[in-house]
Amino acid sequence: MEGDVAVVVYSEGSKGFQQECQQTEDLTNGHSKLTPVLNGLPPGNGIKENGSANGSSYLRSVPITALKQNGILQSLAAGGDQTKAEEVNSELERAQQEWDALESIQPVLVEDLTPSALISFNEALQHFQTTDLGDLLRNIQPTIRRTGLAAITHFLFGPPRLHKELVEERDLVFAIAQCSLDNSQPVHMRVLQTIYRKLTCTRTDCPRYGPHWENVGFQGTDPATDLRGTGFLGLMHALYLVMDPETLPLARDIYKLSQHPVQNFPFCVMSINMTRIALHALREEVLSKECNRRQQVVGVLNDFYVATFLHLYQLWKSEKKTISDSGYVLKEVELYAKKNPKQILRRLESFLQERRAGIGHRTSPDTLSHSNPSPGDRESRVSSQGGKEGKEMNFTGVCELPPEMEGEARLI
Repeated sequence: MEGDVAVVVYSEGSKGFQQECQQTEDLTNGHSKLTPVLNGLPPGNGIKENGSANGSSYLRSVPITALKQNGILQSLAAGGDQTKAEEVNSELERAQQEWDALESIQPVLVEDLTPSALISFNEALQHFQTTDLGDLLRNIQPTIRRTGLAAITHFLFGPPRLHKELVEERDLVFAIAQCSLDNSQPVHMRVLQTIYRKLTCTRTDCPRYGPHWENVGFQGTDPATDLRGTGFLGLMHALYLVMDPETLPLARDIYKLSQHPVQNFPFCVMSINMTRIALHALREEVLSKECNRRQQVVGVLNDFYVATFLHLYQLWKSEKKTISDSGYVLKEVELYAKKNPKQILRRLESFLQERRAGIGHRTSPDTLSHSNPSPGDRESRVSSQGGKEGKEMNFTGVCELPPEMEGEARLI
């Protein structure tokens, strides 16, 4: 039978290419010829017959179609695509992990953008009067414990004792001083927002946390951290200062001085210091005589707080004090206020009378409170028209701080 029979034998070349030896047998004459073929190519195409080939010369001389048939190149090409796919998958996986790590963003509801109603001091006080503060009342220390000769001397020569009918009101004051700021209490949040809005004359609420609180004189992004010395009473006094129409102009004057480029000081922290001084005066029974005379504790304590703040304001402004003088000034103010409670209260009364008479009166109606007054704010205005006696408040709920927390609130 005539014809050629092709026999293919594979061998490994010197450069790793498969070498094919194709045998063509001529059946007519009985002779056979071995024709070596390297990857489908006969010798003479730039490849030596012994199977060894130079890689560079091979790539230059072999056609593209032949390169595509090369097994090693095909495996390298396939491996490159796989590496790229793995890199893409790893990047997608890393991006997914980063996305999952992000906190979910809650949409802001329309009702959340509506500013809360301003709250008056009387309304906030009523909240504490109707709240169970039994646990706090058991831990208060409304007076200084004296023993031995000190107790006898205080009994004989000290200030008069507080009338029994006023003890409950006094204890409530110290109970409020132990209450902390509670984000879950709407009244607490309204008090905080009212102080900020009245001082800055803004119409909308501000975020609960943030550096904006430093604008009104807190020392950080959370006002609660500055209340450790006086509790919620520190905010109650600031609320009284900004919500009473008679003291609001004074609050604005003090706040303006606190923003002075040279004489600046943190307004709310200074206000908390005035509350601390007032608490100490009440505990040391310095205010008992005035409380007995007026038959109230809350009103006397509020006026003493404002009078002390007025004294500090006048001293700070007239003597051009700066924040570096704060420690000395606070001690001087505290000593003077405790030693002369009657005089400091009279000075406040004279100051407010002059304002009412129009002497140095710079009261500008608060457009915010006029445009959106709360029921408590209107109630406060009506009561203020009856004079100081008409501003009587039943203060119930201020708690005493633990002894280690009663230290002087320090300024930055």
